[in-house]
Amino acid sequence: MRAMRIDLNADVGEGCAQDAALMRCITSANIACGLHAGDPSVMRNTVLLAREHGVAVGAHPGFADREHFGRRDLHLPPGEITDLVARQVDALAAIAAAAGVRLQHVKPHGALYNIAVRDRRVADAIGRGIESVDPSLILFGLPESELIAAGKVAGLRTGREAFADRAYRPDGTLVPRSEPGAVISDPEEVLARVVGLAQRPNVDTICVHGDTPGAADLALQIRAALEAADIEVKNFSVP
Repeated sequence: MRAMRIDLNADVGEGCAQDAALMRCITSANIACGLHAGDPSVMRNTVLLAREHGVAVGAHPGFADREHFGRRDLHLPPGEITDLVARQVDALAAIAAAAGVRLQHVKPHGALYNIAVRDRRVADAIGRGIESVDPSLILFGLPESELIAAGKVAGLRTGREAFADRAYRPDGTLVPRSEPGAVISDPEEVLARVVGLAQRPNVDTICVHGDTPGAADLALQIRAALEAADIEVKNFSVP
């Protein structure tokens, strides 16, 4: 039986005005790398905010599509996806290093993440991009997804992720945001299932989206619920 501990992550640096409050209760931060959202100044400030609160820093690379917040498939060939991911991870790694912080992980954003759940070519391209920058990084992805499988092939550690504020299909994939009920913002509904998600043997980290309404309050309640259930909330860098 695995030790009862879980990482609590959030997507930040995306201009959603909840980052400072989120940092008080999450353990890992997925920082937008300047293409779907953010810019070097926002990236730097978010890294410093994470450092201040002892939150592990990760890259959150996405498609260069601000108009659709990186949530539209741009149908890029694998080579371009590898370069796209590598550039974004490298950019955040350099900003973090200047602040005395080392990247812990990478979590693809939006459409890039969701496509890689099922498309092995895209998943492998992401894995190659991360490995080319730093093979010690952890790749976050849905359990049993092509993304997790590709990370392992690339020699990366993997963090299997569940979503506190997203609805699931019967096959374990996420309900598309274009469908009703895809995002769960009712705290009671989230809290009713989050401990069960954390106790699954194939889940290492739980996500709260920074752009979900009331995300900071929701994350605070999630952490309290996990700790009340004797689940230790820590990032991967803490023994």
